[in-house]
Amino acid sequence: EEADGISAPGQLKSHYAPNARIRLNAEAPEPGEGWLAFGETPYSGLNLSETGNLREAAKNLFAALRTLDTQHDRIAVARIPDEGLGEAINDRLARAAHRD
Repeated sequence: EEADGISAPGQLKSHYAPNARIRLNAEAPEPGEGWLAFGETPYSGLNLSETGNLREAAKNLFAALRTLDTQHDRIAVARIPDEGLGEAINDRLARAAHRD
């Protein structure tokens, strides 16, 4: 274990943190927000997986965040099921949304 108490990658409160503010578990984007969707959605934006596939969503997560970060000051993120791989995705999203 390192002296600062971090023994493995990904244990920091803030891992990859975009400049844009992130709003988690959003039902819809607000005006001016980028939309990071999961599954079917009536809103335009980027979709982690149009079919609701968690493996595909995990694969696309950071590229989608980086893309939206270059286009928007705020990003609304659709609810991701908090089960199986969804738990890891939600953990990464929470770390990305964390502000000191």
